Amino acid sequence: MPPDLLHAIQANLLSPAVLFFVLGVIAALVKSDLKFPEALYVTLTIYLLTAIGFKGGVAISEAGLGTVWLPALAALALGAAIPLWTYPVLRFAGKFPAVDAAAVAAHYGSVSAVTFIAATNFLNQVNEPFENYATAFLAVMESPAIVVGILLGKRAASGSSSIWGDSTRRVLHEAAFGRSVLLLVGALIIGALCGKRGLTMTEGFFVTPFQGVLALFLLEMGMVAARRLGDLKKVGIFLLAFGVLAPLLHGCIGVALGHWAGLSLGGAMLFGVLAASASYIAAPAAMRLSLPEANPTLYLTSALAITFPFNITVGIPVYFALARWWNS
Repeated sequence: MPPDLLHAIQANLLSPAVLFFVLGVIAALVKSDLKFPEALYVTLTIYLLTAIGFKGGVAISEAGLGTVWLPALAALALGAAIPLWTYPVLRFAGKFPAVDAAAVAAHYGSVSAVTFIAATNFLNQVNEPFENYATAFLAVMESPAIVVGILLGKRAASGSSSIWGDSTRRVLHEAAFGRSVLLLVGALIIGALCGKRGLTMTEGFFVTPFQGVLALFLLEMGMVAARRLGDLKKVGIFLLAFGVLAPLLHGCIGVALGHWAGLSLGGAMLFGVLAASASYIAAPAAMRLSLPEANPTLYLTSALAITFPFNITVGIPVYFALARWWNS
């Protein structure tokens, strides 16, 4: 293993966010009575989404739309495209039922906000600059894959080539105005309108406590992930391999696309992280609503118990090394 990559992995593993995640895993494995009230978990989620959206909007106002539009469009296209090639892999190579393949594909095309935040923390630790408006990519990649995955699943479940109807309209409404998307996009717009002055006014709430809130959230996520470790034997070796190899492939594509769109080394690495991440907040909620026949053990275990731990421990330094290699 190259020394630079080894150092990057070590720095990432010793970050507070990752260590709190590990503490959560340990708490669940030793069957501690530690648990978060549901209301607190929801509150932490709302805070993180609002804070990253608002700060991203401020960065957009400073950079200007002329700088942001090309990488944002590339992010939108990539988010919509990932389910289109992961679906047939899961369907035919993995021999998954069509609805389950569509549900898992939607998770891998959508994104993980917490993985993105962990990646920005990593870049700050290694003193690598990046575009502050990268949050815009997070916002635009959240929904397209969910919509594509649900449409694939609906078509398979109906056995018809027709995918339009009242249920589809409800799906599109949920994907566009669900809690995570509404908070991210809404806060992004508010931040863009308020600019630097707005960030100065809210810095004591959206900036200073952010790392502490993230640590608490990852403590909870560690417990949630550990509780699903028992499901690994149910999902089989194929999904275990998919949960590691798909992020690596998508991370490579994301890094290359980020460089093509003119992003810096750090920005391209964040683009790769977003492409490599899998949603475990917005996508599961959408699947429960729109594809209730899909097996949650498959999509939750792959996204939360395989890909998420892999990305925040090993994946992030690997995508950073890829971005450095591409930039050399």
